[in-house]
Amino acid sequence: MNERLQALADAGVSIWLDDLSRERIESGNLAELVTEDGVVGVTTNPTIFASALSDGDRYAAQVAELKAAGADVDETVFALTTTDVREACDVLRPVHDRTDGVDGRVSIEVDPGAARDTARTTTIAKRLWETVDRPNLLIKIPATVEGLPAIADAIAEGISVNVTLIFSLERYRAVMDAYVEGLERAAEAGRDLSAIHSVASFFVSRVDSEVDGRLEEGDPLRGKAAIANARLAYEAFEEVFGSERFGSLRERGARPQRPLWASTGVKDPAYPDTLYVTELVVADTVNTMPEKTLQAFADHGEVEGDRVTGRYDESRQVIADLEAKGIGYDEVVAKLEKEGLEKFDASWAELLDSVRSELEKA
Repeated sequence: MNERLQALADAGVSIWLDDLSRERIESGNLAELVTEDGVVGVTTNPTIFASALSDGDRYAAQVAELKAAGADVDETVFALTTTDVREACDVLRPVHDRTDGVDGRVSIEVDPGAARDTARTTTIAKRLWETVDRPNLLIKIPATVEGLPAIADAIAEGISVNVTLIFSLERYRAVMDAYVEGLERAAEAGRDLSAIHSVASFFVSRVDSEVDGRLEEGDPLRGKAAIANARLAYEAFEEVFGSERFGSLRERGARPQRPLWASTGVKDPAYPDTLYVTELVVADTVNTMPEKTLQAFADHGEVEGDRVTGRYDESRQVIADLEAKGIGYDEVVAKLEKEGLEKFDASWAELLDSVRSELEKA
């Protein structure tokens, strides 16, 4: 295994790949990343699936079969994506078994169109869980206000969840509360809490993109907001999962909901390409990286120890300094959530269009 990635793993950071395609699975590339680069998990989203489908012809045979069976566009999308995720789960299963279920996880997202519909989100989550039928699956549910009860419902049913699209500290606390509530309900129902897993995907680089666009060139606060926000999220994680409330669940086998640093590809070329990996090294976290970021860290990334704990006051000061410049934290994170949902909707529409085109050609 690459020594730089090994050092990252040794620091308590689980390395997940933010990408999946049938090409990766069938060519053996995913298995190679697991064995040689320490990848211990995979995340997907509508954008990733749309890109995979448009690149190559490995989906053609299954599309033809589905068309012959009379499947419509929605049914075809469901079948294609769940097939890829099931096969990826099988590739990662040895990691899942070796880590007692902590890693070896593959995520699949509910239809973004359901993000504002609690009941529909819950229904889709259950269907995805039952269809993929693998213990190392994670169902991605957006952290919208309407998504919070769906998260609790899924956890209560024993469904492992990746909560996605988290930008604000307030919403993150609500996500953790939903997870703990779900565990409490699962305990009341007599479920094995040790079999229920969850991560909370806290988005990073988009915060800097939004904030930096409101700052002048050369402002010392540029490139500071995203990391400060994530560090304060970790402080909240320590508080919630070190609490007496969670302690009683831990005694029954419950696992903490680990923070997952998402959107860690650097968007500003002025910043180091490993910025959102190096500066967020801390135990009990996941960093899901685009392959470009993974390769960059393997080539020249540095692990400089814990870069998060003990830096909370400094991070709060960054947020306060931004507020003093008229950049309101609450407004920024609300805008990012809205835009994030819009991007997922657009990607889902693109995916549907791609599948529709493939069905017409089949």
